[in-house]
This record gives sequence, C-alpha cells and structure tokens, in this order.
Amino acid sequence: MLLRKLEGYEGTLITRVALMLAPLVFVRPGELATMRWADIDLDVAEWRYTSSKKKIPHMVPLARQALALLHEIKPLTGRGEFVFHGARDSNKPMSSETVRAAMRRLGIGKDYMTAHGFRAIARTMLDEVAGFRVDLIEQQLAHAVKDANGRAYNRTAHRDARHQMMQTWADYLDRLKKGLSSSC
Repeated sequence: MLLRKLEGYEGTLITRVALMLAPLVFVRPGELATMRWADIDLDVAEWRYTSSKKKIPHMVPLARQALALLHEIKPLTGRGEFVFHGARDSNKPMSSETVRAAMRRLGIGKDYMTAHGFRAIARTMLDEVAGFRVDLIEQQLAHAVKDANGRAYNRTAHRDARHQMMQTWADYLDRLKKGLSSSC
C-alpha cells in the first residue's frame, strides 16, 4: 500500500519526512520543498506562506501527525531557513523533484502516483467520502474560490473547520496505513 511504502523509505531523514508529510498537507510539491521554519507556528499548528501559483497568502492547518513529523525533523534542520534543505547546500531548499524521485526509487511509477497526485486524492476523498464542503477543500488547495459577489475567500476563513478537516484527513490516512476503514 502506498502510504506504508512511503513510510518505509530508507533514504535521508529529510526526504523521508517530506514523503510522509506530502499526503498530510497536500500542497504543491514546490511549496513543500521550500517550506520555511519561519512560516510555521507549531503552537497554533499552522503553516502560513504565499501560494506559489496564485501568489496569495495561504494557511495550512497542521494535524497532530504533521506536527509530529515537524518535531522529528526540527533537531536536524530547525536552525536553518528551510525545513527540507538541499542535500548539497543546507542554505537552499530541497529540489521540488526530490519527493518524486524518492517515490520512483520506492518503485512507485508515475502512472500510479505523483507527488502532485496527493492533491487530487485529498480533493476527491474529502468531498466524496468525508463529506466536507467543497469550498473548504478548495480553500485548502489554495484555489481561487469566489463568493457570490465574485470576491476570493479570505484564506484564513473557516479556520476551525479547516483544522478539523485536516485532522480528519490525517486520521483517515492513519487508518488506511493500518489496513482499517476506508471511510473518513
């Protein structure tokens, strides 16, 4: 199963944590690769940054499982700028291709799953299986969601509901890894 395979990655800790965090936060691969410690508030369990595609402020609620991964890697990279620094230069972020390359080394072909594919899976499952509102999911994907007046939603809107959604998602992924329930 995909999630167990990711968890079993035996390369560097930095890449392993990035692999395991990718499905939990379902952000664009380049955004994950350039995650900065300064943008993370571990106390309120949020990651705030500017979306790479829309160039707008974005907030990612961090589930307990995501926080645990960040705490795991903090002793290694926490004094630097990037959560996932480059293998050759710790002052630069890891390549946005690192997660993809690690998946291929694990035998996960591009026809089966891509680093960007976590976004599509989360979008589908949170809507069709968990029953979360589409506007919350779209906000979490940093898509340009418009209200009835044509204005884009505030990216921190529905903060509590989005925190709940991300925790539900992380708990669902845990159940899948254990071979349990396929429903959120």
